[in-house]
Amino acid sequence: MKNEAFMKLMNEVNVYDLTMPLSVHTPPWPSYMPLQIQYFKRIAGCFGGGPGANGQIIKMSNHVGTHMDGEIHFCASGRPIGTVPIKEWIGDGVVVDISKDVSDYSLYSPELLMSKADIRKGDILIINTGYHNYDWTHKKADEVRYMICHPGPNPDFNKWCTKMKFKWIGVDCGSADHPMNTIIRKWQPDHFAKAEAKIVEEYGKKWDELFPQDYYYQVMHLKLFPQRIVHAECLGGDIDRLSNQRCWIGAFPWRAIEMESCGCRIVAMTS
Repeated sequence: MKNEAFMKLMNEVNVYDLTMPLSVHTPPWPSYMPLQIQYFKRIAGCFGGGPGANGQIIKMSNHVGTHMDGEIHFCASGRPIGTVPIKEWIGDGVVVDISKDVSDYSLYSPELLMSKADIRKGDILIINTGYHNYDWTHKKADEVRYMICHPGPNPDFNKWCTKMKFKWIGVDCGSADHPMNTIIRKWQPDHFAKAEAKIVEEYGKKWDELFPQDYYYQVMHLKLFPQRIVHAECLGGDIDRLSNQRCWIGAFPWRAIEMESCGCRIVAMTS
């Protein structure tokens, strides 16, 4: 395709923003530093009668709002965000909508996702659990439900991700891991009891029988990051407009050489 034809094509594509709006009201992952914004100069604070300028300092952890977890977030020998080639952040992918099939503490499986959409080896995989509807931008905003009660992957999921060699994965909730396979399990024992009761009812096993913690503790981080399969968390925006569609997807974190993770803009394009 010649440049002229390419430019014409790109001017006609539909662009969708899968990024959560960022604000001081955006909850960070539990225990992490939230966003802080401070003006260090203002337009009126000028000298010599000329126009001044607004300038700000921001301070936050790398895990506030839509962000990409980098390899070195959990893997000491991994690559920082800024050393990953841009081609690894962009490419073919699919947005899979399972929002009508999951609820608080649910497990989702590869079979469920594959029944919804055309998922291919090497894809960028975006999972719409529906829990973006509880982020701070919505009328139903519920920080506890968003961070602590969201569904997560079943015991087979991480192995399937390895087999499929996904470029990266994105989720519209607090973590790509089930919250009860993170430290939240210890911080929220009442919620863990509810989650375990649900698992026993549906699968006939206690949590640690289904998810032995020596393997499944933060499995989506600890087992996949060394394989260069990372994930973005807290997606939202236009995600519902792409339910079960294949599209071109791009994530654009900073080219930050030392950063373990980074806030980023995530977009999708269709013809």
